Amino acid sequence: MVGITLQAQAFPNVQVMNNNITIAEVIAAQKGWCQGLLKISAAYASGGIAKAKSTAEAVIDQGYAYQYGPVAFKPTLASGSQTFRPTRAGALSYFVGGDPAFPNDKGFALKPWRSCEATNQVIQLNGSYATTMGNVSFKNAEGQTTTVDKTWSFMKEPNGTIRILLHHSSLPYAG
Repeated sequence: MVGITLQAQAFPNVQVMNNNITIAEVIAAQKGWCQGLLKISAAYASGGIAKAKSTAEAVIDQGYAYQYGPVAFKPTLASGSQTFRPTRAGALSYFVGGDPAFPNDKGFALKPWRSCEATNQVIQLNGSYATTMGNVSFKNAEGQTTTVDKTWSFMKEPNGTIRILLHHSSLPYAG
């Protein structure tokens, strides 16, 4: 058997990166999404629709991967031709409403949400990608809780930023 020894200085332009996404990063991204939703809600309560919209734009730009192309976004309360939101404009409309292209949107994030918590049933890690499935529970100002079934897929960029590539949400099956 022939052994080969390579010296690092022989390959000065090689960069070794471990871009594996971790469970802690996935959970932090889910918490970040919840915090973003609560920020939009609070912005609306304190500054109206203009403040909520600018907050929602920042949340979407930070959390979703629309800058790379379509995102597989299926929000909870959407139907018909407005069910799927592959564009940033579609996501923004779902969160804050006001887009004539999506006349049924009332602004999910404009509701008086007070808490948001993700509970995972499955977390799958695959290199720089992760998929989760479980529930997200929202509590409003009156103390009422709404729980939705939620599936997310995340990607980890080389700089460490975690972004949502897939967001599917639905009301639990009532039977």
